[in-house]
Amino acid sequence: MAKKQAAAIDNRHYDVIVAPHITEKSTLVSEHNAVVFKVAGDATKPEIKAAVEAIWKVKVTGVNTIVQKGKTKKWKGAPYQRSDIKKAIVTLADGEQIDVTSGVNS
Repeated sequence: MAKKQAAAIDNRHYDVIVAPHITEKSTLVSEHNAVVFKVAGDATKPEIKAAVEAIWKVKVTGVNTIVQKGKTKKWKGAPYQRSDIKKAIVTLADGEQIDVTSGVNS
């Protein structure tokens, strides 16, 4: 049985990573060699790790995920529910970095 290529970029990788999550807390976490992304709701930790490694060509040492439940808000007096958001805190190996402000470099 042949091995799969580890660095091949699959279209699913672009569906897993939705966007970088840029906040004050995510900026503080970046000092500890970690990056925060919004990810697909059905994405698993191994899928997130594979997507980040394939797209940015970096070594990932850990992935932690959080599901932020949507708030109940009101608009013109009618209540509605914001969508749930799944976030992933991706810890990179020493010496690796991702510049989320520059986008994806192909």
